[in-house]
Amino acid sequence: MECLIPAIAGELITFIQNGNEKLGELFITRWLIELVQGKFGTENITPVIVSICLILVVLAMLSLTFGALAGMHCSRASCGFAKNLRERLFYKSQDFSFENIDKFSTSSLVTRLTTDVTNVQQSFMMIIRTAIRSPFMFIFSIVMAFSVGGKMAWIFVIVLPILLFTLIMVARNAMPIFKKVFKKYDTLNSSIQENVAGMRVVKSFVREDYEKDKFSRASDDVRADFTRAEKILALNSPVMQLCMYSLMVGILFFGSRILISSGGVAFEIGNFSTLLTYGMQTLMSLMMISMIFVMVTMSAESARRICEVLDEETTIKNPENPVTKVENGDIEFKNVYFKYAQRAEKFALSNVNLTIKSGQTVGIIGGTGSAKSTLIQLIPRLYDVTEGQVLVGGVDVRNYDVVTLRDSVSVVLQKNVLFSGTIKENLRWGDENATDEDMIRVCKLACADEFIQGFPDKYDTYIEQGGTNVSGGQKQRLCIARALLKKPKILILDDSTSAVDTRTDAHIRKAFMEEIPNTTKLIIAQRISSIQDADVIIILDDGKINAIGNHESLLESNDIYKEIYTSQTKGAGSTEEGGNK
Repeated sequence: MECLIPAIAGELITFIQNGNEKLGELFITRWLIELVQGKFGTENITPVIVSICLILVVLAMLSLTFGALAGMHCSRASCGFAKNLRERLFYKSQDFSFENIDKFSTSSLVTRLTTDVTNVQQSFMMIIRTAIRSPFMFIFSIVMAFSVGGKMAWIFVIVLPILLFTLIMVARNAMPIFKKVFKKYDTLNSSIQENVAGMRVVKSFVREDYEKDKFSRASDDVRADFTRAEKILALNSPVMQLCMYSLMVGILFFGSRILISSGGVAFEIGNFSTLLTYGMQTLMSLMMISMIFVMVTMSAESARRICEVLDEETTIKNPENPVTKVENGDIEFKNVYFKYAQRAEKFALSNVNLTIKSGQTVGIIGGTGSAKSTLIQLIPRLYDVTEGQVLVGGVDVRNYDVVTLRDSVSVVLQKNVLFSGTIKENLRWGDENATDEDMIRVCKLACADEFIQGFPDKYDTYIEQGGTNVSGGQKQRLCIARALLKKPKILILDDSTSAVDTRTDAHIRKAFMEEIPNTTKLIIAQRISSIQDADVIIILDDGKINAIGNHESLLESNDIYKEIYTSQTKGAGSTEEGGNK
């Protein structure tokens, strides 16, 4: 074997040196066919054929090797691209204000981070692997076809306008459907998110069948739109195959006719075979281009949705020279008007003028929809005012560094959120460097230490996602403790003690007055008992301040406050009477 290879190589070199003048114009497959035909004689032909076969085997192995390497690097590149894209989207969403998040919705952001990124990843993988190779293969195949087939190769050009027209019509009809279907994906994900979050309510009202039907309808709607789009895209492949196989039939018919009628003079059999080979290569390249086109058409809307998030500018920005220190917990509202969207007709807050001194305890009460939560969200600049000013420590909140401002304001919102992890890990959201002593101290202030000590693992107890393994009252007290760890200048409790009993509520308020007297405390509550000891009580009605005063003055002068107080105390009295009976 060692002697055979040099001998074959020597024979091949000799043949090339002494061969026909036209040999330089020939291609390997055409050369092999013409050798078999005996065009270059029959002497020493076997070693040359073996050598050519070896060359073809080597080229095939090289193609396989480079194809495997391309696939490996392509997978790595596309996965890395998807990872980077998800990170960019996630980091961008973290900088969004509440207004930005309201614009997209949580479910839509989740869809863009998952489904849309996956679509773009698959398209990207196809593009870097075949989008360069396939067009070049197509162009080279056409060039080579003209080189060996002459006028016969014009048959390749005839089908191109038909294929181009098909691609344009497919894209024109499929794109609007994909644009619509991804919005339905957002709605579907929103339904799933809502259902999972409210699973306890669903089960308590035995509404599983209703939720299944609702999900089934939404899922069928998405399926129907995708089916329509896929049917349109599916037309691309048969039209392309019809054109290309018609092209192959044309080559076989006309080529064979010319070959037979001229006796191989006008059109040689080697050229004819080579033309068929390049026809197949053209077909394969067009099929790959078709696959890329289908994937790009599907992912184009996903890419647009991703770019929509990346191009979105947060409505809350730092000024050029931000203030980096909050002096105290003074709060002032000056002629404040606010609405959630510029196109909204009605203001959520109107003509709010309010002054709160540092260290005061302020109660805020009002009916549902009176904009209590809206009012307090303007203080840490979760939203910006539409008109007027909100001042903290004598400085407009828009002039502060956002991180500085929010580090000085702790907000415990209505919807208390705990993250999966231990109690310590959740508490350290307030201060990542907090010691065990710090955590125990704030938990005692929030009346949380007692029930924590009752857990087997105490502060190392694992909290399930969303805090599903603790009660509503326990969750509220842990969130209050977490907020206290920030050592805020302003503490806002947005109906955050609604799930605790009145005795615990009173203990928490007493601890606040004794332990954090210099912290401004804003308490939104539905119960009069939660705010009646406050220094100032604000009554909101339909986005406007109805009255400001203390418990005694409002009880005498304000009808809204008097009505709430009477309804709550009468209910308590009835209960007591019923209990005595």
